[in-house]
Amino acid sequence: NKRFNEHLSARITQDVNVDREGDGEGDIEIRLKYGFLRYQFDGGSLFYKPYVEFGMVSRPWIDFEQSINRYRVQGTMFLERNGILSSADYGLSFVSLLGGELDEDYQKNVSKSFPGKYGSFAIGIYNGGGYHAIEKNENKTIDGRLSIRPVPEILPGFQVSAVGAFGKGNVGSSPEYKTIAGILSYESRIIDLTGTFYSGTGFEDGSQLSSIGKPPSNNGYSVFTDFNIPKTSFNLIGRYDNFTSDSGSFKSKSERFIIGFAYYFFGDSKILVDYERLKRNFVTSKDDYIFEIAVEFRY
Repeated sequence: NKRFNEHLSARITQDVNVDREGDGEGDIEIRLKYGFLRYQFDGGSLFYKPYVEFGMVSRPWIDFEQSINRYRVQGTMFLERNGILSSADYGLSFVSLLGGELDEDYQKNVSKSFPGKYGSFAIGIYNGGGYHAIEKNENKTIDGRLSIRPVPEILPGFQVSAVGAFGKGNVGSSPEYKTIAGILSYESRIIDLTGTFYSGTGFEDGSQLSSIGKPPSNNGYSVFTDFNIPKTSFNLIGRYDNFTSDSGSFKSKSERFIIGFAYYFFGDSKILVDYERLKRNFVTSKDDYIFEIAVEFRY
């Protein structure tokens, strides 16, 4: 991150990935995750601290969700893991807080991310394939998020969010792609909770079309909790995902269960131990069982 003056800043973030196919199978690749310029406007009492990002930018939803669910080190979020949304893409984003900021106590002890007193929003236009894919058509995707704090004086950690993405799948035939999701979230010193409800058509990459090229109808939901054991540096986490996709000729359903505990040190750095089970309804597929130990340093 580099700040040039009070208005202009930039960010470059690399992403390390293992090549799983092709001539370089097994090689470690470094690719661009974020690479953008940000211009911060002065703003006013309603649109507070608004800014524009241009380049390889954060898309509206995943960046917000990961400010509540701090366990990206375990794996991607619900919509990203099921191929619905990417966290970053080439494009242009406009982001703003709403109605000023929450007080310093909340930001110090609960969360500094998107601390708009009445919420925040983000909207943008993107290539649509995600930062990890080559663009395969001329379509552009419109993404948006609106998060509202209905009672900031009573429950500052409670937010209601709506998310939408509209465009075409990232293949030459450009099948329909539409995502609508509603999210309830709550953040406090002791517990964080989220509930996501999703309905849509098609996948971001344009895959899983029917025999006549029709995109599937999708729906699902996810719940997540992060509980801090009082007066300790230990947290317990749990997550359940339920996702269904129906192309007409083929219907798939999966359930994901995640439980774990984390030990925090040096601020938000952590050691995470978790267990994950993925159940599928395919007759030929076996369930996945994953036991994981991860260490994340944040600075």
